[in-house]
Amino acid sequence: MFILMAFSLTVSLIFLGAYIWSVKSGQFDDKYTPSVRMLFEDKKTSKKMEPGLNSGEKNEENK
Repeated sequence: MFILMAFSLTVSLIFLGAYIWSVKSGQFDDKYTPSVRMLFEDKKTSKKMEPGLNSGEKNEENK
């Protein structure tokens, strides 16, 4: 039982070390998407209602 626990702990530490090493070395950096993102159009943003106004109330400034 102790041998299996030691072995599983060793394997998990090896995988954790490999993950940390890959993150620090830039393995997961996305270098392709930012260069392509400018080719796509931005989504149109809708106007947000002012806080405190319900849909049924009229804005006094827009009369």
